[in-house]
Amino acid sequence: MNCRLSDLRHKEVVSAADGVRLGYIDDIIVDTKTAGVVAFVIFNRFFLFGIFKNQDDIIIPWENIQLIGEDVVIVSCKMTKTQKNARKRLFFWKN
Repeated sequence: MNCRLSDLRHKEVVSAADGVRLGYIDDIIVDTKTAGVVAFVIFNRFFLFGIFKNQDDIIIPWENIQLIGEDVVIVSCKMTKTQKNARKRLFFWKN
């Protein structure tokens, strides 16, 4: 299956370890010598007009990508409890 970056940007990334939705692919890191994909990047989302930053960007190495499906990318990585809580606050505006 061939896939463009524009197609990947519309796929949601889900952790296979705990089922957490990590976000959507925003960027790809490519090794220019081998022309291979090194990692996917999920950017941190800003809230309140871009003033506050919740957490760092998530970088998922190519080795941790288990499946690229039609709508979802499944990865084998766990988020820490702090990262999960920050994601919840970001999506649901809870403290």
